[in-house]
Amino acid sequence: MARADDVDRFYDLLATLQRRVGGPRKLKHCTGYVDWPDRGVYFFLEPGETHGDSDQHRVTRIGTHAVSAGSSTTLWDRLKQHSGTGDGSAAHPHGGNHRGSVYRKRVGEALVERHALHDDYPSWDDRWAGIDRDRGAVRDEEYPLERWVSAYVRDQPFLWVAVDDEPAPTSDRAYLEQNAIALLSNVGGSTIDSRPDHWLGHHSRSPEIRASGLWNVNHVEATYDPAFLDRFERAVGATTPP
Repeated sequence: MARADDVDRFYDLLATLQRRVGGPRKLKHCTGYVDWPDRGVYFFLEPGETHGDSDQHRVTRIGTHAVSAGSSTTLWDRLKQHSGTGDGSAAHPHGGNHRGSVYRKRVGEALVERHALHDDYPSWDDRWAGIDRDRGAVRDEEYPLERWVSAYVRDQPFLWVAVDDEPAPTSDRAYLEQNAIALLSNVGGSTIDSRPDHWLGHHSRSPEIRASGLWNVNHVEATYDPAFLDRFERAVGATTPP
């Protein structure tokens, strides 16, 4: 029962965080003009799904940024990559670049699998280096799916904690991200918060996503350090509304 208790504590802290920042946000309502913390960890929440019998939305993806030494990527930089382009993009408004966001790539893959769209998007899994066709033509071809992915991601509530440490693989942000994923992953352990049949992740090509119940691949098979919850609690207490 230790993991179940730790999951409960995690969600209690998430509820405290939600109160501190005035509730979750949605990317469709966010801009870079908000006073986001420079660095942090974010938690996307699944609409319509909750933790246990509570009213706290279930976490569906966990991420951070700038974990390579010297990286200058900010929290908003990473969130914007997931969000995609706005209505000011002349060529592809409300589209995006799934080759710059693994989250977008995975959601797009699952949509292709669910709706049998393989012939419509043959290059979705390919990196630019492996594509011989004109990039502009590929972007035009993929634009409808990029819009679909944007609509999906931009409508997901999310929360974040501010953790202003230097970019490094051993940063507190990396530590929190890795351990939160390991705690909430259902790989190799008892299932907590089973995913309903309509969860899009069931159609993922990644067995890690299907088994873990998270839109994460890395760290889903890891063992978590229960002490990370104390560090998470301190981060929640240091996070203020933007």
